[in-house]
Amino acid sequence: MIRVVHYLNQFFGQIGGEDKADTKPLVREGVVGPGMAFKMALKGQAEIVATVICGDSYFNENIEKAKADIIAMVKKYNPDLFIAGPAFNAGRYGVACGAIAKAVKEGLGIPVVTGMYIENPGADMFRKDIYIVSTKNNAAGMRNAVPVMAKLALKLAKGEEIGSPDEEGYIERGIRRNYFSEERGSMRAVNMLVKKLKGEEFTTEYPMPTFDRVDPNPPVDDMAHAVVALVTSGGIVPKGNPDRIESSSASKFGKYCIKGKLDLTEKEFQTAHGGYDPVYANSDADRVLPVDAMRELEREGVIGKLYDYYYATVGNGTSVANAKKYGAAIASELKDAGVDAVILTST
Repeated sequence: MIRVVHYLNQFFGQIGGEDKADTKPLVREGVVGPGMAFKMALKGQAEIVATVICGDSYFNENIEKAKADIIAMVKKYNPDLFIAGPAFNAGRYGVACGAIAKAVKEGLGIPVVTGMYIENPGADMFRKDIYIVSTKNNAAGMRNAVPVMAKLALKLAKGEEIGSPDEEGYIERGIRRNYFSEERGSMRAVNMLVKKLKGEEFTTEYPMPTFDRVDPNPPVDDMAHAVVALVTSGGIVPKGNPDRIESSSASKFGKYCIKGKLDLTEKEFQTAHGGYDPVYANSDADRVLPVDAMRELEREGVIGKLYDYYYATVGNGTSVANAKKYGAAIASELKDAGVDAVILTST
């Protein structure tokens, strides 16, 4: 019987919701929550001997300690296989699943599998290191995800050959393998071209990444009378981070008043960002959100007015889908407020 340890966050581990996101790693004997679905999908060939549970916020804010503690818990059960999640499109959960799966693989030398939505930040961060089964963007996809994860996990545990991403259902890892085809490359290329010209379906052997193309807006005609706003993904927030914007995989953005402020002082502002050294941003937040420089341009008449509010979130690990959502919401508010231009600062 293949011994399995399963990793879950506080929600799927049945500890609680966001109010329990700071839960430290703990272990439960046997199956918890989604583990029951895995038990059925593993079809008696493997047994979940323990479930490790950790809060998403705790893991992402204490990554090295969390990894060390969890690996010690996992090692105690002498498993043959480690399964994490699935995390779907939950950013912090996905990062945790990817990070701990990679750590277990490297630290204990056993196969690992997790699952998440393609736009989960954890997918891009860890797809080259581990097998990540592609899932839907929310837990409604649990029924589809578990059988695919279980099948792939069993093949890994048994040392069987793993097929292509299309065959096995995992996210592409950027790995090429040589193989012998019945037709030479030139013939295959011509066949694909003919199908394309006829409007027929075909599958390329070298899929290219797709990138959003955004047409630039026309320039501002009169900057001397323009209202300019500041928006940042650098995590600059009022002292104490009143909206509790996460240091990674942010689930929200904040709107903060800077009316009458000539610069951002150390006493009033800080960064919530977990992806860079915060020392210099905390000592002078203008290094990330240049209110002082904008006030100087305002005094010189280069711009008409600095908008009374700025918007901030944390770009570290934040999914593309969430970033688009925040951008659309912020743009809508700024447009309604009569803002003419935006300066977007990062880290």
